[in-house]
Amino acid sequence: MATESAVTENGTGAGAAETLTITDNRTGQTYEVPIEDGTIRATELRKIKASEDDFGIMTYDPAYMNTASCRSAITYIDGDRGILEYRGYPIEQLAEKSTYLEVAYLLIHGELPDQRQLEEWTHQVTMHTFVHENVKEFMQGFRYDAHPMGMLLASVGALSTFYPEAAQIKDTDNRYLQVIRLIAKMPTLAAFSYRHNQGKPYVYPDNDLSYAGNFLSMIYKMTELKYQPDPRLEHALDVLFILHADHEQNCSTSAVRSVGSSQVDPYSAVAAGVAALYGPLHGGANEAVLRMLRRIGSTENIPDFIAGVKSGNERLMGFGHRVYKNFDPRAKIIKQAVEEVFEVTGKNPLLHIATELEKIALEDEYFVKRKLYPNVDFYSGLIYEALGMPVEMFPVLFAIGRTAGWIAQWLEMIDDSEQKIARPRQIYTGARTVDYVPVSARG
Repeated sequence: MATESAVTENGTGAGAAETLTITDNRTGQTYEVPIEDGTIRATELRKIKASEDDFGIMTYDPAYMNTASCRSAITYIDGDRGILEYRGYPIEQLAEKSTYLEVAYLLIHGELPDQRQLEEWTHQVTMHTFVHENVKEFMQGFRYDAHPMGMLLASVGALSTFYPEAAQIKDTDNRYLQVIRLIAKMPTLAAFSYRHNQGKPYVYPDNDLSYAGNFLSMIYKMTELKYQPDPRLEHALDVLFILHADHEQNCSTSAVRSVGSSQVDPYSAVAAGVAALYGPLHGGANEAVLRMLRRIGSTENIPDFIAGVKSGNERLMGFGHRVYKNFDPRAKIIKQAVEEVFEVTGKNPLLHIATELEKIALEDEYFVKRKLYPNVDFYSGLIYEALGMPVEMFPVLFAIGRTAGWIAQWLEMIDDSEQKIARPRQIYTGARTVDYVPVSARG
């Protein structure tokens, strides 16, 4: 920042003003900035100027490490205490007692449905799982080895051309229909991308099955007349969808909000979220965990691996989180789901390595001191692999669950009167007023 300032906070005593006092040492002038919900508005700093024609002070915050971009009532996270809540409901209770479609209703409507509302909501989603035949033909145009996530990204964006009325985002009834369509069709597009990648015929939705069961059917069904998913796999997948449903202002959610702020249709906004999730630092973290476990090879090699981490020669994947400085509450739930899946598929030998690695790391002062605890990615990859999913499908499965959160965040942004089209500032560091030189005279 191009100034030195003395900053004091008023508001520690009873009845004290909730303000921040800033003294600009360049001018000696003092400014009082209101504090609201523990934050100050960045635009308040524009008042701090060295001269009348000065632009004013800006904040510089790469990756939004300490900047709130919105007000939201959807997801609450307390990283220090390991708390995650959707609309105030603890994630542990929702994972144990709820279903993904019920949680999706909660995220979008703001409250849990009663029996009639849940039945109507489930019926609406179920009746919109089919996609237009031209969407299928569109997906068939990809190369045989196209990445499933790339296919999902393109096909979600393509839905905007099949439903041009989706651009009327101020029409609440029309908007609600697009919400239903997105949640309903995402598993179908995801399954089609998988079958295409496998060189297998696409399987149409089965409206007799649950949300998770229908996805398993579209993934696995071959010649049988009726596919019946194992209830344990069905439940484990549903839990994974719940755990991934939303996670506050992460990279993909911020992408949905940023693109959506242009008032584009929801399919295009959600496609931006899929694109962000495509990146290895977001949707590919659990794949990195599997690669790490395979490289370790056996429990006997864990001590050497741990020593490599401490010396900086190895990276401990699946531990630590940008937000959580305690146990990721989702990791504890997923660990239970792993056992449920392995009852059906048989134990993956990597599980033994993962369990032992977790045990050693949690007892080692080096990791405890740095608050490196297992996160959601540490065990989710083991479940996906046990389900027979190639690593390319991991972020696709993530995207199915996250769709409800993306839509809820998009809806909240559309109705937020404070939101405008996203347009961050920059600090220019390039050259100025350079004279043009003809190409013949350039050295």
